[in-house]
Amino acid sequence: MHNRVMLLRRWLFADQLGPHFLDDPNQPVLLIESKGVFRRRAFHRQKAHLVLSALRHRAAELGDQAVHHRVETYRAGLTQLGESVDVCHPTSRRARDLVRSLPEVRMLPPRGFITSPEDFVGWADERRGTLRLEEFYRYARRRHGVLMDQGGPLGGRWNLDADNRQPPPSGAARLDVPPPPAIQEDEIDEAVRRDLDRWAGEGIRFVGRDGPRRFPATRAEAVARLEHFVAHRLPMFGPYEDAMLAADPLMAHSALSSSFNLGLLDPMAAVRAVEQAHRSGAAPLASAEGFIRQLLGWRDYVWHLYWYFDAGYRATNRLAARRSLPAWFADLDADAVGARCLADVLAGVRDRGWVHHIPRLMVLGNYGLQRGWRPSDLVDWFHRCFVDGYEWVMTANVVGMSQFADLGRITTKPYAAGGAYLNRMSDYCGGCRYDPRRRLGDEACPYTAGYWAFLAGSRERLHGNVRMNRALRQLDRLEDLPQVVAQEKERGSRAP
Repeated sequence: MHNRVMLLRRWLFADQLGPHFLDDPNQPVLLIESKGVFRRRAFHRQKAHLVLSALRHRAAELGDQAVHHRVETYRAGLTQLGESVDVCHPTSRRARDLVRSLPEVRMLPPRGFITSPEDFVGWADERRGTLRLEEFYRYARRRHGVLMDQGGPLGGRWNLDADNRQPPPSGAARLDVPPPPAIQEDEIDEAVRRDLDRWAGEGIRFVGRDGPRRFPATRAEAVARLEHFVAHRLPMFGPYEDAMLAADPLMAHSALSSSFNLGLLDPMAAVRAVEQAHRSGAAPLASAEGFIRQLLGWRDYVWHLYWYFDAGYRATNRLAARRSLPAWFADLDADAVGARCLADVLAGVRDRGWVHHIPRLMVLGNYGLQRGWRPSDLVDWFHRCFVDGYEWVMTANVVGMSQFADLGRITTKPYAAGGAYLNRMSDYCGGCRYDPRRRLGDEACPYTAGYWAFLAGSRERLHGNVRMNRALRQLDRLEDLPQVVAQEKERGSRAP
């Protein structure tokens, strides 16, 4: 007779919902819905809906295999259960500290990522200084054998980013790609919406607008969207991944970040599916490489940096950005904004809880960088307002990349740009009240003026950054720079 190993009940957090978080398909499960989580922060209404819908759909799928508690706190749920459990390493320090404080809970290594913590730490410790995505990405490609050919990168180049920076097609309002499979709400979604309405009446605050669920809450929905993306949208993803069109917020992006971050999809399985699409001739290498770089590279990279850097990294602020987020931005009041790009992107956050990575970086983050908003406030805002937002996702993304608050610990230059960039990579400037060529006066583009004012205010801190030398030298050629700086100072926190 074979001795069967008795598996502990697996506690699944709401971002650990896929089958790869279980050791056995029949393993007993604990799901805890903590109402207290939503009291601590004002989350986007659609984010709250998606998380609760995903958790409840998973409970319905598992049936009697799962115990599902709806309680005020995680501790209360564990007390009601009254048995020992194990759990995969949580994705936040707060949750990890909670798990460590519970004697009845055994913590396992993390899942849902590709490179192991041990491998990342070994790689990072050897650098003894700056940690660059490109170096990690090449390490991960070798380590996991992705897009490799006889020990080198498939096609002869590691990074095809230069091929993936095309502006949107001239005159096009939308990309010519089929939309992803539609999401069909069900009775679980209806119950979630009723509960959130009741919670709002009890004083739990949300931001953003309610709306139909737009993102997968089940593994079946997520897999259907991944398969559709690989078959129909991936070829166009690469060339236009940095482009923006006002009438096409999705472009050719997969919009699967929330599905990966809820744990519905295994990232390595997605990497292999995209790799196979290229090897079979269904997708160009530049598109496959661009998507894989985001998943195998950037997503794993920011996850590991969250743990590798100490908790104080979130408060890093070496550009001395001290301004609070203005109310119009914090409350997603897009109607108060006259600048077409910022108004449209902020409305996208308000109405969908999602915009793709270039509006996040070059419209929202760029504006905050120019205005000197506190990076830690922006980390919290992105965490709360995006359906795919988590502390581990946003810390390095905002502090290190978007706001350059660590002065180059992970990136080589600030992602600051004026209106010329937005005019080249989008259709926003047509019909806008502001002129991207102007930096002074009533028609001055707030991004163009803000760019030069930011450089003027950060000159000493950016001195010595070789990638900024040319831009900093241009400051001395701007005869109207004092007026531009005064203009932007007077603008203050007003909506542009």
